[in-house]
Amino acid sequence: MKWIRYIVMPIYRVWFYVLLAIPILVMFPFLVLATISEKTYGIFFKMAQAWAAFVIYGMFWWPQIYRDAHMQKGQSYMLVANHTSMADIMLMLLVAKNPFVFVGKAELSKIPIFGFFYKRTCILVDRGDPQSRKAVFESASRRLDDGVGICIFPEGGVPSDRSILLDNFKDGAFRLAIEHQIPVVPMSFYDNKKRFPFSFFHGSPGRMRARTHEIQQTAGLQLPGDKVRFRESVRNIIYEDLVRQQNS
Repeated sequence: MKWIRYIVMPIYRVWFYVLLAIPILVMFPFLVLATISEKTYGIFFKMAQAWAAFVIYGMFWWPQIYRDAHMQKGQSYMLVANHTSMADIMLMLLVAKNPFVFVGKAELSKIPIFGFFYKRTCILVDRGDPQSRKAVFESASRRLDDGVGICIFPEGGVPSDRSILLDNFKDGAFRLAIEHQIPVVPMSFYDNKKRFPFSFFHGSPGRMRARTHEIQQTAGLQLPGDKVRFRESVRNIIYEDLVRQQNS
């Protein structure tokens, strides 16, 4: 009965964007006020978490979060996870309790309503522009100095080949973490590729599991000597966990 998918999934996709818009429209004046200054970002972050929960539960996804380690209140972290879905943004907002900002692709700023706040609160990168990448490091460094964490999906995007379990990691997240001597929190998102992949006619309600692994310290690490080894050690933590889940 594959034909049912071609009827149901477009409706499910449209419903996702409706859910994105509803809380933004309801909270619009408060969101605008909370994005006037970086000093009020903590207020905006709480509203963003409420928005994420609204979308996740509205799509009939049930988050299950397993924590191998807990983040300390008031500490900045570099958050990294595998990237398979737009739902990764919402799940990350539920997993992390400490305020953080996303480093994400500039194209998402074109999404109506959502994009307005996305470009006001996130650090945007145009991967085809070397100057943009330089500006990202400057912006991320400033936010880290302000005590706000950073989230980067280090694969640099969602692999076009859906069979790839975890793509190679890029350096950016690990360079920033070492430069600022902040801990890195590796995370595994197990089900987002099933729940809401970029393949238009696939997706489903169901559980949405995530795991935060042991926090990886950067104290004493230096650039450039430790960057590659550290990057690959973090990738291996996530990759080996994804393999275990796939085989269990």
